[in-house]
Amino acid sequence: MPSADIKRTAPLIGGKWVSETSLGKAQHLNPANNQPQAEFAVGGAKEIDAAAEAALKGHEAWIAVPPDRRRDILTKWADLVRDHAPEFVRLAALESGLPTMLGGGGELAQRWFRYYASLADKIVGEVVEPTGAAGMNYTLHEPYGVVGLIIPWNSPMVASSMKVTPALAAGNAVILKPPTLTPFVALRLAELALEAGLPEGTFNVVPGDAEAGNALVANPHVGKISFTGGGPVAKIVMHNCADHLKPLALELGGKSANLIFEDADLDASAQMAGIQGCAVLSGQGCVLPTRAYVHESVYDAFVERVKAVVESFAVGDPLDAKTFVGPVISQASAKRILGVIETAKAQNMGRVVTGGVKLGGALEAGNFVAPTVFADVPHESSLSREEIFGPVLAVSRFTDEADAVRKANDSIYGLGAYVHTQNLTRAHRLARQLKSGAISINSGVPMAPNTPFGGYKQSGFGREGGKVGLEEFLQMKNVYIPF
Repeated sequence: MPSADIKRTAPLIGGKWVSETSLGKAQHLNPANNQPQAEFAVGGAKEIDAAAEAALKGHEAWIAVPPDRRRDILTKWADLVRDHAPEFVRLAALESGLPTMLGGGGELAQRWFRYYASLADKIVGEVVEPTGAAGMNYTLHEPYGVVGLIIPWNSPMVASSMKVTPALAAGNAVILKPPTLTPFVALRLAELALEAGLPEGTFNVVPGDAEAGNALVANPHVGKISFTGGGPVAKIVMHNCADHLKPLALELGGKSANLIFEDADLDASAQMAGIQGCAVLSGQGCVLPTRAYVHESVYDAFVERVKAVVESFAVGDPLDAKTFVGPVISQASAKRILGVIETAKAQNMGRVVTGGVKLGGALEAGNFVAPTVFADVPHESSLSREEIFGPVLAVSRFTDEADAVRKANDSIYGLGAYVHTQNLTRAHRLARQLKSGAISINSGVPMAPNTPFGGYKQSGFGREGGKVGLEEFLQMKNVYIPF
């Protein structure tokens, strides 16, 4: 039955809610029970083109606002997000299955809002000493004008904030395309943006899928694309950007290695591996440590500990305050993940320590996959090498430091890597040797708003977070005036 928590169900274009769209309406299913909970309008090429026209005007209005005033508007928006935090927690649970216990990503999102709001009036160039004739030589950093942002479904609140806030702080107007699996958090954020005082057309939200994404890349008014998602779709986006010679930033998938050495705190490392390897986001996170390599001397003890950790998780309705692990996003995802598990069993890719099944009983109607741990996983197996995007942790042995580094780096991905050790010298040494964009020592996912986040290899290029995340949405101009 329809949920009273879902209020905004249409694209926001030029400050207006567009309830009738070219692709009509779609039903949104609650991933916890697969019952329809809202009907919403799906955007296509027509809506994207309208949003681009609106964004051109929105950019003119936004860039005319003094930088300190833009800072204040973005800060007010952050305040409104904070004030409506319980609402966003419920929306995230309803649309993506994220348990309310985890806060819907709201606290982290607010930190991104405030960090980039604080940079809106601190965009500076530099004066360069002329090398030839006397004169003034300096640089300016200017926005692209209109940028297109394509986000995934796995954490709608955080994904929106990571892209939208630096783009707006840089002075751009934004067209945000959330997927049809998770449209509602982004639409509510847009409503609060208007309340905060963003000019109409500065922030446009068009929920859609392939047609909308292709149109966003092709539109000549859109100066840059920032995409977060999976590799196969990223290749299409990259190809389309090449056709239009359009700059692009990509944040893609991962199969992050988690190295547990013989001197590690086994209780702490097992807790981290279990929670972040197959519980947080139900394993549907690009930088999560989904393959653990454990020194052979502590391997058995670690496996027993991580089994106990994972079996302690409360799996269930994401709206239940006691739930720690919710459903995966869709029936198709659940079927795919269970297929990976069954293939791994059939091909002897390791032994199932816990989980490995679809949960039944009261959870039968939903997309619930039991948090799963495989031990003794061969390094060359697909279970250890391919991104599953589900609650499945693969555990393997290593013999020494060189073996651990070799296995960690032997991957097409390079988004994150994790090290558990009490040896500080080793920690610094491995931080240089591991080929990933983010390294976490004795800790969890590194994703602070003031820190660059992004990948090596097929995990993408470009960065989100930190000052460099702001620079992704700025162009540099050189000005020379001879005397």
